[in-house]
Amino acid sequence: MDRHMVTVDELVVRAPRERIFRLAADVERWPEHLPHYRFVRFRERTRDGGGLVEMSANRPFGPLDWPTWWLSRMSVDETIPNVRFTHVGGITTDMDVEWQFVRRLQDDETLVRIVHVWNGPGWPLIGRAAAQAVIGPVFVHGIASRTLAGLARVAERGAAERVA
Repeated sequence: MDRHMVTVDELVVRAPRERIFRLAADVERWPEHLPHYRFVRFRERTRDGGGLVEMSANRPFGPLDWPTWWLSRMSVDETIPNVRFTHVGGITTDMDVEWQFVRRLQDDETLVRIVHVWNGPGWPLIGRAAAQAVIGPVFVHGIASRTLAGLARVAERGAAERVA
């Protein structure tokens, strides 16, 4: 948390922790669930379900979409559980991301928190300001909040189908 830019998106999901964790870890299927995702492709895979993953999403601005792209090292820890990404390519290189899943008092609710931390791009004079004023609040939050809300809808729909 000692980075210049910190964004936190969180939501209580009315679904068991395992269900929302599995959806978040299954990044290749994100474009099926999330219309703002253009693609997700693994370049390398690791045994934990992570690996080197290339991602692209649109950040909508009214009727227009701004395409974004990044490359991340992804790791999945089922014991905590969490999903982590370290961006290794794209404008957000060196950004660290953690998806956290906290079981609520009710077993069918999970607090999901996505934390992005970064020192900004290496642009002299304006990198830090760009990260804090534009990249974090407009792009990172704009995409992460849509991603979290979309996966929550899928998880909650699955929970409702199980109860019905």
